[in-house]
Amino acid sequence: MAAEPVNVNEFQELARKALPMMYYDFYTSGAEDEYTLKENLEAYRRITILPRALVDVSRINLSTTVLGYKIAAPIIVAPTAKHKLAHPEGEVATARATAASNTIMVLSFMSTCSMEEVAASCSAIRFFQLYVTKRRDITVQLLQRAERNGYKAIVLTADTPKIGRREADIKNKMISLQAKNLEGLLSTASSNKEGSNLQAVSAEIFDQSLNWKDIAWLKSVTTLPILVKGLLTAEDAVKAVEAGVAGVIVSNHGARQLDYVPATINVLETVVGAVGGKVPVFFDGGIRRGTDIFKALALGAQAVLVGRPILYGLAAKGEQGVKRVLDMLKEELELTMTLAGCCDVKDITRSRVTTERDRFRAML
Repeated sequence: MAAEPVNVNEFQELARKALPMMYYDFYTSGAEDEYTLKENLEAYRRITILPRALVDVSRINLSTTVLGYKIAAPIIVAPTAKHKLAHPEGEVATARATAASNTIMVLSFMSTCSMEEVAASCSAIRFFQLYVTKRRDITVQLLQRAERNGYKAIVLTADTPKIGRREADIKNKMISLQAKNLEGLLSTASSNKEGSNLQAVSAEIFDQSLNWKDIAWLKSVTTLPILVKGLLTAEDAVKAVEAGVAGVIVSNHGARQLDYVPATINVLETVVGAVGGKVPVFFDGGIRRGTDIFKALALGAQAVLVGRPILYGLAAKGEQGVKRVLDMLKEELELTMTLAGCCDVKDITRSRVTTERDRFRAML
C-alpha cells in the first residue's frame, strides 16, 4: 500500500499517476517558457519569516471574514476549469469538500457541473467566476442564474481577452469539454486534429473589448458584489477602486496567460499599498504550504486562493482528497502561526517577514 501524502506537493504526484497525460498537463502547465510558472513557486523561498519568542500561543484563531462571511481559515478555493477531467463528480465533489472545510468556493465559468448542480449539492459559500462574453445577453443570464442560486459574489477575470499560449495543450491536442454553465447558450466543446484550439474557442466567446468602463455596466445588471481577479500593478489596483469594485485579487492566472510577468507574491505588497485599505486584497498564485499563506497574509492579503492543489486532491482521492488538501494547509498555517508567535491571523503583520527588497534596502 502506498504511503499517504504528508504534504500538498505529494498530492501532485498522486494526480500525475491517476490522470491521462493530456489532462495532467492541462492542469499543471503554464504559458510558453513557463518562466512565471516556476517563479510563482520559487519566489516564496526568497521571503523569510521573523518569529517572536515567548508568546502565549495556547490558543490559535485561524478564522477570518471575506465580504462579511466568516470562514474557518483564510483559504479560498480558486476558480479552476473542468473538474470532471479529474474526477467523475467534478465540481460537486469540490463543493462538498469546501463546505466541510467551512470556506468559500469560487465556481469556474468553465465548470463541468452547472452552477445549479453545485448549489444543490451542499451549503458551501459560493462565488461565481465570470468571463464577459461577446453576447452580453448571455453574461446577464449567467449573473441572474448566480443570484437565483445563492452565489454571494462575482469574480470577474480581467486578464483573459484570449487564453495564453499553453504549448503542452497544443502538443497534446487538448480537447475542450462543453462548459456546463453555457449549455444551450454557447458551444465550448472543441476538437482539432492539428492541435488544441482552446485559443480559438476563447477568442470566439470572450469579449476582447472589455474595459474598466464596463464595471459600471456589470454593477447595473447584478446586485452581487464584484471582485476583479488578475491584477498585478498599482495602476490597475487604483482603477479597480475607482470603478467601485468590492475587492481585488492579485493573480497572474496561475502563470497560464502572459509569460514573464512577475510572481504574484512579488507584487502583492505594491497592490496592497495602492489600494490603501479601501477594499480588501486577496491573493492567488503558487500556494503550496502554510508558510506560503503566512507570507501572503503578512504582505497584506486578507485571504489566499488555492487552485492546482485542489485539482490534485480531487484527481487523487475525490472529495476526500480536496478536504485533505484544505486540512493540510490549515494545519500547516496553524503550526506556522504557533511557531512564529501569532495567535490570530490579525497578528500576521508586515513586521513578520523579510523580502528581497528589504534586504536590498538594508544594504544601501
